[in-house]
Amino acid sequence: MQNTNEIEKIEQDKRLKQNMLRIKHKLVVMSGKGGVGKTTVAVNIAASLAAQGNTVGILDVDIHGPNIAKMLGVEQRRMTKSALGIEPIEVFRGLKAVSLAFIMEDKDQPIIWRGPLKMITIKQFLADVNWGDLDYLIVDSSPGTGDEPLSVCQLMGDVSGAVIVTTPQDVAILDARKSVLFAKELKIPFIGIIENMSGFTCPHCAKEIKLFGEGGGKKAAVDLNISFLGKIPLQPEIVSQGDLGTPFITSDGGAPAVQSMKGIIEKIVEEIKK
Repeated sequence: MQNTNEIEKIEQDKRLKQNMLRIKHKLVVMSGKGGVGKTTVAVNIAASLAAQGNTVGILDVDIHGPNIAKMLGVEQRRMTKSALGIEPIEVFRGLKAVSLAFIMEDKDQPIIWRGPLKMITIKQFLADVNWGDLDYLIVDSSPGTGDEPLSVCQLMGDVSGAVIVTTPQDVAILDARKSVLFAKELKIPFIGIIENMSGFTCPHCAKEIKLFGEGGGKKAAVDLNISFLGKIPLQPEIVSQGDLGTPFITSDGGAPAVQSMKGIIEKIVEEIKK
């Protein structure tokens, strides 16, 4: 005879399967190391797709550094329960968000969890949240190739694709290559590499300065025989708008970073829909 825990696990597995069947495309945004702008890229992909009329969810599984709530300007909100499950935060029409930040009362409290507890939390976010019907679920993974990206990829099953965010310098590229091989090992369709913080244009002399080197992302893509999706230049507005909770892609349409990001998103969508 099955005990209560076994029955609940079976029921949760059913909810997980049902939820995943209602999501058309699942995209995992990864990075080999922290500090390369992975969350910024994930947030702007989600915001752009929602602004185009898609129904989009963004799931923050960066357990130790959940930042999408801050970058979407909704960090004071809290998720609630309904008859349909845990209700995600509606950022604006077409965009729903789920993050551990919407549960924690103290934003400064560190998350000191081992792998099994992370797995339980990620499964709950996928199975017990009322995601509804989505065109896209964008997953902001944690840096590296540890518990969080492994858990979310295995639990979702049919991942539509993965993108890796890196910066041009060698140490970031070295770690990014490991993430590429991680995706291949799990047989996740690999969409390509995005090179973030790729050059800075001086506001005084208009000269481009390569703060973090040049061309590392493209070289890694060539070496690994995968697509290079494009470069996003470093602009102070990206930082300030992220702090204000406004995705930069929804602002000045003529800014170089905005144009680069739009081109990258077009390539991602084209690849997903092949």
